[in-house]
Amino acid sequence: MRVSWCHRYRRFLLVGLALAAALQLPSAFGQIAQPNPAPPDLAAAMEQYRKALDAYNAAHERYSAIANAYWSAISEKRQLRNAKRTHGEPLAIDDYVLDQPPVYTGPPKPKNPLKPEAPGHRAYVPVVADFLAAAQQEFNFAPRLPQSDSQFKRVYAQVAQAAGLTKDQIVRIYSFEATGNGSYDVEAGLEYNKHGRAITTALGYNQLLATNSVEILAEKGPQFIAEFRNEAAQLPFAQRQALERKIEILRKMVAFARSVPDAWDQHEMLANTQKGLAVHALNLDLDVGPLLQTQKLLDSVVFARRKGVTRTLTAAELEMMNLTGDGNGFDMVTMPVEWRDRVPTSNFFRPSGYLDNPVAQRNNVVAKLIAATDARMDQEAKKSGALELAAALQ
Repeated sequence: MRVSWCHRYRRFLLVGLALAAALQLPSAFGQIAQPNPAPPDLAAAMEQYRKALDAYNAAHERYSAIANAYWSAISEKRQLRNAKRTHGEPLAIDDYVLDQPPVYTGPPKPKNPLKPEAPGHRAYVPVVADFLAAAQQEFNFAPRLPQSDSQFKRVYAQVAQAAGLTKDQIVRIYSFEATGNGSYDVEAGLEYNKHGRAITTALGYNQLLATNSVEILAEKGPQFIAEFRNEAAQLPFAQRQALERKIEILRKMVAFARSVPDAWDQHEMLANTQKGLAVHALNLDLDVGPLLQTQKLLDSVVFARRKGVTRTLTAAELEMMNLTGDGNGFDMVTMPVEWRDRVPTSNFFRPSGYLDNPVAQRNNVVAKLIAATDARMDQEAKKSGALELAAALQ
């Protein structure tokens, strides 16, 4: 049936008007759809937001100027102390920044009414399953896992004690780092809930980061390989073959770890790769894991000894080196006792590290931080895991 031209035009007209109204666009017939004005309450909210944002930006700019000057002074004083030590000059308490870091007290950053904030997205942190998968994929390596945590504790106790660490250091640092009950595969953030979210790659009794694992392997890997070769020579054929296969994998991992200059930032880049996560899986291996966990503490002891500290470091002092790095930790533990309640802990951190460490902020002078560490060790050392480790050291 033929449709008349008028009928088609009338239908086209109706459709065109409806579409123009829906899209708020000029119609084909000279009518312009006006945009809906913003509701009065939204307009008022936006005006209030702009004023609040201006106030926030002004206040935060003032704070940033003060904070930047403070942390620059921290860095300059640290360089000064290092130079004095190099030249054998005595330190004075004024070689430290004695003021606490500035705290932002201005208005909070306002929320834009037109841009509702989505829930915060946290970057995924790899876990043990990822380390094991990477080891298999990158090096065709499966760690020799212990039959129980007790077995790992016995091997770790033997290795750590043979390296010269004291029973007090071994047990109390395990208690602080691994909550007094942590297993050999405990990871930061999952200490009390294995179904939670890991917060870093820190792993094991002494909570080595993946970067620690790469760095230790780069520096001590050849020594580990030499020890394993000597051990393999004494084993029966089947066991020797198994250990030699592990030595070959370890050799490849060492080559990877040493493929960059021996610097923390370089090792950190490697640690964030699949091969780096594979190296971190060595902490789970009954042969290599105790060596890595021990070496982390031993390096700090050797650093202090090389700098002239002949006495045995307390567990809390050794933990300061573990927590802030050997250089900053050494700075703290060699400080005269009478200065410790005056020198802020901020002197031993970078800004981001300090702001991410609520313990260092609460215990904001050296004496308080060491005392809090000792108190935590006292508490956690009473738990069953710490008691089991202490028994293995008898």
